[in-house]
Amino acid sequence: MHRTLVAIATYNERENLPTLVDAVEAALPEADVLIIDDNSPDGTGRWADERAASDPRLSVIHREGKLGLGSATITAFRWALEREYERVATTDADWSHPPEELPALLALTESCDVAIGSRYAPGGKIEGWPFSRRVISRVMNRLTRFLLRVPVKDSSGAFRVYRASALGRIDLGRISSSGYAYLEEIVWRLAAAGATFAEHPITFRDRTVGSSKANLAEARGKFAMLWRCLTSRA
Repeated sequence: MHRTLVAIATYNERENLPTLVDAVEAALPEADVLIIDDNSPDGTGRWADERAASDPRLSVIHREGKLGLGSATITAFRWALEREYERVATTDADWSHPPEELPALLALTESCDVAIGSRYAPGGKIEGWPFSRRVISRVMNRLTRFLLRVPVKDSSGAFRVYRASALGRIDLGRISSSGYAYLEEIVWRLAAAGATFAEHPITFRDRTVGSSKANLAEARGKFAMLWRCLTSRA
């Protein structure tokens, strides 16, 4: 069994996190879990500290404010590399990703560098999104694949398992997207570094508790990321 860390970035996920941590630990009994909390006013970080006090598999990083999913994930990558984990998994904190699929993603990394829980691989699907959001997501993923020449159908999904050795091939400090756009940017940078990818179909379910963090600023950030990648070198 590879030494694995599951990283979960949080902001106001107090209602979702307890059951999610239980499910992640059940799905990967040998893995550790890292919560990166952006000073959630709803007590998410406080709950994580209380859980960590009695759960040796759980660690918590507290950040001073809402600094974004991308920077939270880069913080987790660095934390994992410093502690010599062999695999790093990422999942949303809102139950959009099915924790029971983590073993399948982990198994895929026996033959690839990055395994992606994919909404757009054959058999994947999305539940709970309006038609307009589905279209926008499809268009952005196809645009990213065409413009950046990345070999994946779902470059904007955060449900992934990375080999730490692949993360070590890129300069994490050069990832400039602090929000959701980091998802496409890191795929691009890893692909440029020679990483290999595999996609495993999942059912993505829109959150039922709490509010989405996606907004217009995040959408603008994705277009800015595409432009930066097109006009720079990995």
